[in-house]
Amino acid sequence: MKALNVGVAPTTYGEGTRPPRGDYAGARSNYTCEQNWAAYSSQDHDLYRRLYQRQAAQLDGLACDEFITALGQLGAPDQIPNFDALSEKLHRATGWSIEAVPGLIPEEAFFSLLAARKFPVTNWIRKPEEFDYVVEPDVFHDLFGHVPLLFNPVFADYMQAYGKGGLKASSLDACELLARLYWYTVEFGLICTPQGLRAYGAGILSSAGELTHSVRSAQAQRIAFNLARIMRSRYQIDSFQSSYFVIDSYQQLFDATAPDFTALYALVRAEIATRGEIEAGLVLEGERRY
Repeated sequence: MKALNVGVAPTTYGEGTRPPRGDYAGARSNYTCEQNWAAYSSQDHDLYRRLYQRQAAQLDGLACDEFITALGQLGAPDQIPNFDALSEKLHRATGWSIEAVPGLIPEEAFFSLLAARKFPVTNWIRKPEEFDYVVEPDVFHDLFGHVPLLFNPVFADYMQAYGKGGLKASSLDACELLARLYWYTVEFGLICTPQGLRAYGAGILSSAGELTHSVRSAQAQRIAFNLARIMRSRYQIDSFQSSYFVIDSYQQLFDATAPDFTALYALVRAEIATRGEIEAGLVLEGERRY
């Protein structure tokens, strides 16, 4: 999760001065900050262009149609988008906007932004030597991976519902369980379409190698979406996922997130206490697989 990927009065950096990576001192009390688009160098824009081109070339037959259709909303692929201009288009489409943050932010700040239909996007871009892998989400991961599907009304509503649920989860000490839902849907989710399995998760769509692995690899386990099962399931943070969960529609995702999770958290905790957590890659007896 973002809090999982930020704070004082806003600081405006001088022309040509790149915002320091993870400059939390320049952020506001809610962990948002200025993008300072003018500070990106030509090398920054070129790196974004190369990342964009590599990922865009892989999408056909692997990414969901909704993502591919909305990708053009990001604007010219040869430069890092201006958050304000992109927010105007996004707000007209689904009522969402983009807020710049300097990096990973606390869970409650993250949930509060989502609940208000504001998506936090990191304002720095990885270094050239991190072209294939960056430890923390950067501007490319956040923009390319997450923002296009926010133009889809049902998915946009799901993200807001998730944020509202996260605020409640904080008071119930259930953020770890809810984080697993985010991981296996927003970051690494697959959807079953009439054309076959497609990726919609940002962690897949912005990854150099995981897009093909998630949809086509014989080593990956693809399991039908089950909310309680997901909350019991561990995940991998330093390799391709060995398990993916498949939804039938974004409406299914929204409907599953709409109810109050208080009783579900209690049920999942009881199952973990008696049966344990489910290791990544493990398929349970009777589970529907794709």
